[in-house]
Amino acid sequence: MTTPVTLAIDTARDRLQLALVAGDGSVATEIRDIDKGHAEIIFEAIEALLTRSGASYQTLDRIGVSTGPGSFTGLRIGLSTARGLGLALDIPVIGVPTLLALSLVHLGPSEIIIDAKRNEAYRQSFSAPGKPRDHAELVDFTHTLRAASRTEPDDPMIDIARLAAFAAKARPSEFPPDPTYIRAADAKPQTKFGVARQ
Repeated sequence: MTTPVTLAIDTARDRLQLALVAGDGSVATEIRDIDKGHAEIIFEAIEALLTRSGASYQTLDRIGVSTGPGSFTGLRIGLSTARGLGLALDIPVIGVPTLLALSLVHLGPSEIIIDAKRNEAYRQSFSAPGKPRDHAELVDFTHTLRAASRTEPDDPMIDIARLAAFAAKARPSEFPPDPTYIRAADAKPQTKFGVARQ
């Protein structure tokens, strides 16, 4: 049984990460450290990965993308790229939440805790890699680390090869490509310059 040829995209942090799962299950990656400007290089990086792997857009069977939490702008770039390609190629797009993706590096049960700044943390526990035990939540950073008997949070950088392998097997209906923010947006609607209604 062949593996669906899957392109994975992660732009949730200060890095552009791409991976391609071939039909035989092998994985190739393209990783570029960049804190901003993902939009300017993402398609060139995808082309480089496809060319190096002897693949093309037409050979793709599905796309996987990280959905956050993460950089608001970065998430928008990754999700819009994945959704656009999925629509253009008429293939499914698999959304993989960041905390779930981070659980994939553990062999058994895990509690993922990543720094959300402002002395807050994103936390979720998993019974096995990719198997959530509860819902992701925003919690007190110091208290949560102490309760988990830890001194440091998890590294927030996703292993893009593992995300790609997960997306290649996941059911599209269970993993929609919708952003996972957890924390409410900081932006507030502007009212100062609003047009008065008659």
